[in-house]
Amino acid sequence: MLPLTLPTASALARFSLAAQHPLSLSWCSETERLSNLADEHAFDLQLATDLELAGERVQRMNISQPPQAFLNQWLSVLPDLEAMLSIRFEGGNSEKPFMDVSATSRPVLAADLPALSALAHHTYAVFNPQRLRFWSSAEVGAFAGTQPDMRVLAAPVRELQGCPTPPELSLRPTLDTSQLEAAREAYADVDRLHPAHPGQARILSEEDLQETIEAGTMFDVLRNGEWAGYVGVLPKPKHGLNAYSVQELILSPTCRGGGYGAALTTLLAQALPEGDRVLLGTIHAQNRGARQAALRADESTSAAGHGSPHCEFA
Repeated sequence: MLPLTLPTASALARFSLAAQHPLSLSWCSETERLSNLADEHAFDLQLATDLELAGERVQRMNISQPPQAFLNQWLSVLPDLEAMLSIRFEGGNSEKPFMDVSATSRPVLAADLPALSALAHHTYAVFNPQRLRFWSSAEVGAFAGTQPDMRVLAAPVRELQGCPTPPELSLRPTLDTSQLEAAREAYADVDRLHPAHPGQARILSEEDLQETIEAGTMFDVLRNGEWAGYVGVLPKPKHGLNAYSVQELILSPTCRGGGYGAALTTLLAQALPEGDRVLLGTIHAQNRGARQAALRADESTSAAGHGSPHCEFA
């Protein structure tokens, strides 16, 4: 199938806005959100045309295919549905290729999946991909025969700030990477107790930790004044929202199981300087501990009388 004429970034933004969770539409003006979405989709368009960048992916993945094979494709799926398809590699592993749907001309429905999957497999057959990923604001379980991957949970920062927190817990700005090894050990402990965890969450790299420190939005978690974990975000648009995107949230083994996970969200919201942003975390759907902690934080705030709305989509 021949690719269609590429849409503009502004057109992709309007398509994506129509697919966002309805609750989130009031969290950012339409003008600003469309601008943010257009900026996000500009990279999709670059990946559809930039052979030099595609060549860099060939070298990085060490796969014997021409650069053209790595380009994004804007294709007609059904008479009323067009999609931006791409080939991705889980964790940068060339042996784990998957197909990604980064934009569609309307929200994806369950009835669209057979045609969408068939087209994606045909387009990137040379990579032998085994999985198709697409995004939807529908509830978990809306697409029979699929497995949920990552879920995005979001709520306005200001609406998360009012819940009481345990007096023994506090945050302080992270100044250096001296506790990174302790955080790695905390991840290793979770991995040991939960064998599926390595595929659900990874600790941020030293470079990403340093970037978050320099942004002033990385914090040490303290329990009774002693280091007990990390929590940090980066201020950057995501899904068109002016967001604080969660980069790290980890507690030391001795602090788990006490209900502290939900309190960390409140403490983090209280520490962040821009209350009009949205706190946004991407959590693996099967990472029950992290997902339940995020949901409890929202429920606790609502119970305290602030009525915090949240949205969840994948």
